[in-house]
Amino acid sequence: MAHIKEGEKFRDFILKNQNEQDVSTEGLEDKKILLSFHPLAWTSVCAQQMQSLENNFSEFEELNTHPLGISIDTSPSKKAWAESLGIKNLDLLSDFWPHGGIAGELGIFLEKFGFSERVNIILDEQRKVEFIKVYPISQLPDIKEVLRHLRENK
Repeated sequence: MAHIKEGEKFRDFILKNQNEQDVSTEGLEDKKILLSFHPLAWTSVCAQQMQSLENNFSEFEELNTHPLGISIDTSPSKKAWAESLGIKNLDLLSDFWPHGGIAGELGIFLEKFGFSERVNIILDEQRKVEFIKVYPISQLPDIKEVLRHLRENK
């Protein structure tokens, strides 16, 4: 499946966060959503990626955007990981079952590895993709690039 493209609409969904709570994008209907996919918890680049979201959480709020960190890891694993990273505000969502289901629908699931690509996707208030960038697995996404896009497209 090819990557979802800018201008395409994506559906609302519900995934469990690190606290086993349902997080529904439908409840965020008046906000943009940053879907920040990372391959696996407990890896250094993924940790830095999620910490960059946490460290900029208040700026995302000011830009009417709700960031979500998403990987195929289980909620209990994500809870321990969030605690180890000092994550207090960011929801770390589990796309565990069906395994990589949301990543698969977006065309970013790497079947041969069993995890998603490293991707940032911004959905507007109508759930149309307004930004998508796929990064090499070993590359930390540039959070400034994402914030700049949001500032320029308020």
